[in-house]
Amino acid sequence: MNNVGEYKLETFPSSRLSTIDIGKAARQKHHIRALLELDVTEARKMLREAKKECKMISFNSWLIKCISRTVEEFPEIHGIRKGKTSVAIFDDVDISIVIERDVGGTKVPLPYVLRKTNEKSISDICAEIRNGQRQEIDGEGDYVLGEKKNSFLMNLYYLMPGFVRSAIWNRIIRSPFLSKRNMGTVIISSVGMMGRIAGWVIPVSVHPLCFAVGSIIKKPGVTDNRIEIREYLHVTVLADHDVIDGAPAVRALSRFTELVEGGYGLSQI
Repeated sequence: MNNVGEYKLETFPSSRLSTIDIGKAARQKHHIRALLELDVTEARKMLREAKKECKMISFNSWLIKCISRTVEEFPEIHGIRKGKTSVAIFDDVDISIVIERDVGGTKVPLPYVLRKTNEKSISDICAEIRNGQRQEIDGEGDYVLGEKKNSFLMNLYYLMPGFVRSAIWNRIIRSPFLSKRNMGTVIISSVGMMGRIAGWVIPVSVHPLCFAVGSIIKKPGVTDNRIEIREYLHVTVLADHDVIDGAPAVRALSRFTELVEGGYGLSQI
């Protein structure tokens, strides 16, 4: 052992076990992956103007609304397979996000499910996210943010052996209704908010529809036959190929691109 050198052992948060379990369960999903580069120059201008008027909105809440609108128009993209030949397609768009909170001096990512985003305004979504960021918590085992869970069962989960936890996740992802109830049908991971990433993040997910949002990068682009500096957002999208074919998925993502680059909903704020 003399050639190992200096090292230290650190204990990671219990919630990391859930991340490990999700990574294993995600292998059962057959996702189509799309790497999008979206011109958000005009949308960002509109957001800045809205903020001057003290409107409670954020880039993230607006992007969530664009995703919600896309799913509302193309609901099959967030369908969840049920059995061999059926797909459950829900009217409500429930989007899962991750909010980083301090638990016992350690930064811990905790899930928050925004329910019925299709019925909420950009301001409503922004206010709900901020409430989640301020929510009092006793420990990472006590909450999925925004929804009180049984703390005993949550802590018991972390004590279970890996094969039992995997069995629980397999049961959840095979049931559209357990999936919808526990984690929604869409997840958005805003990795680019944590630092500058000049490219795409390739996530894994158990959700039928997943968005990984990178950073906004300035670079030359063409608009009205002119080359000028534009702002581009990198987004990776995963869509479950078991429930949607490539052609309708592309149509849905084309609509998403149109909504984002056109500043959907911002002119009415």
